[in-house]
Amino acid sequence: MTKIKHKDLLDAGVHFGHLTRKWDPKMAPYIFMEKNGIHIIDLNKTMECVEIAANALTNIVRSGRKVMFVATKKQAREVVAESSKKLGMPYVTDRWLGGMLTNFATIRKSLKRMTTIDKLVKDDAYLNLAKRERLMITRERQKLERVLGGIADLTRLPAALFVVDIKKEHIAVTEAQKLNIPVFAMVDTNSNPELVDYPIPANDDAFKSISIITDYIFSSMEQGLMERRKDKEEAKLKEEENQKRKMDEQTVEE
Repeated sequence: MTKIKHKDLLDAGVHFGHLTRKWDPKMAPYIFMEKNGIHIIDLNKTMECVEIAANALTNIVRSGRKVMFVATKKQAREVVAESSKKLGMPYVTDRWLGGMLTNFATIRKSLKRMTTIDKLVKDDAYLNLAKRERLMITRERQKLERVLGGIADLTRLPAALFVVDIKKEHIAVTEAQKLNIPVFAMVDTNSNPELVDYPIPANDDAFKSISIITDYIFSSMEQGLMERRKDKEEAKLKEEENQKRKMDEQTVEE
């Protein structure tokens, strides 16, 4: 896979941080300079960090585990939801429900309620309900889909979180920390990179900046999924060869 390039990051405005008065001093190692009252992010550090994050995430999905993406800000919702669906990864782009990780058992009940409603709607008895009751059920299903639709297939806690803007998604980050779930995140100059395990210094407000970083991460993970399929195919072939060899040995003995 082609490595991310300095020029592409520059063109996407990944280097633009916040006003210097809004900075978090913990971001100092990732800041290149100050220009016109704005901190400029060191793109060499960005490239280094995004590669480390991408390799780690590739290994996670190659092992068959899930990565949950959290991006509720308007600029990030569409690109994250679309790519997550493509890879079959859970995502949250509407709003983070408190306890989505730390109280996962309750969240699972809400997901089961979605399934129950889906079965009810297909049943003939549903048509016999009053119009008002059907409307209430439909609205409940729409609300559940909006908030939980992205994690509908999640049967266990994710192996990692990828977050766009840790200040906005601070509840998600805190819950992951409590459960020792590693957090990968785009971290702007107004945030504390020490709150996450794999910080990627980058402008987390501009659509182009969010897109180039998340697209690269998703492409790396897609590579990991392809490698997983290849691993499974090779394991299957090896198993078939072993079975064939055993059968041949039995035939010779007979």
